[in-house]
Amino acid sequence: MKKSVVVVEDDRGLREQLVQILETASDIKCFGAFASAEEALPQILDRNPDVVLMDIKLPGMSGIQCVAEIKKVTPAMQVIMVTVYEDSERIFRALKAGANGYLVKSSPPEQLLEAIRDVYKGGAPMSSHIASKVVKHFHLIGSSPREAENLSPREQEVLELLALGFIYKEIGDKLNIGTETVRTYVKNICQKMHVRSRLEAVAKHRAEAY
Repeated sequence: MKKSVVVVEDDRGLREQLVQILETASDIKCFGAFASAEEALPQILDRNPDVVLMDIKLPGMSGIQCVAEIKKVTPAMQVIMVTVYEDSERIFRALKAGANGYLVKSSPPEQLLEAIRDVYKGGAPMSSHIASKVVKHFHLIGSSPREAENLSPREQEVLELLALGFIYKEIGDKLNIGTETVRTYVKNICQKMHVRSRLEAVAKHRAEAY
C-alpha cells in the first residue's frame, strides 16, 4: 500500500518540486500540497495522511504551530520538518511541538524519500548536521536530573537502538519482542524523559552520552 503524504510549503516553486519528487516514488502518493497552515490543517485532519512534510516559516500560522495543532488531535501523525532553518532554537521548538523528523531543503531527493519511508516505519530521520546541532543544544542546556537513568534496562536497550537509527520492527527483531511492544516502550521512555517524541528522546539521549 502506498504511503500518503501531504506537503505544506508556501514557496510555489519548491512546493511543486517536492510534489514532483514524491511522484517519482512507486510506494508514495501525494495527497495534497498547500501554501499555508490554515489551508492545510483541516485537510490534514480530515484526510489523515501517513506523513506530512512541513515548512517552518509559513504566512500566518507557523509550521511549528501547525505541528502542535496536528499533534493535539492526532498524536500518531508523522511530521517531517523540511526547512532552510538550521538554528538550534527553531529545531528545538519543532521537536517540542512533536516533529518526528527534520531535514534541510537542500537534502537530495532520495534522502527525502528515504526519510518518508523511515518515519513511516518508526524511524526518526534527521539531516546529519541538524542532528549534531540538536545534540549540542541538549548538551548545552543540560539534563538534570538525568532522566535516562530512570529507565528500565529494557527501555535503555530500546533507546540505545533508537539512537543507533534502528526502526521499531528492527528493534523488535533484535530484542525478540513485537513491534507494538516496542511502541509501548518508546511511549514510556518519552514519558520518563519528559519529551514528546522519539526524535527528541534520541537527541536528548545522545546529548547525555556526549
